[in-house]
Amino acid sequence: MSAGERAKATAEQIVGKTVRKAAHAVHKEALAAKGAALEARGKMRGTKERTRGSFKR
Repeated sequence: MSAGERAKATAEQIVGKTVRKAAHAVHKEALAAKGAALEARGKMRGTKERTRGSFKR
């Protein structure tokens, strides 16, 4: 997994979690769902890169 892709995945997870928690705090459920989707996309990106790295060996 390249360092750049790992950073993108981690950044998406952090931003998604922050948006989700902030939206829950102000009772904006639509925005919370967008934050959860961003967080999930970051997790999937990380999983994809880890899987791709294991097949390279």
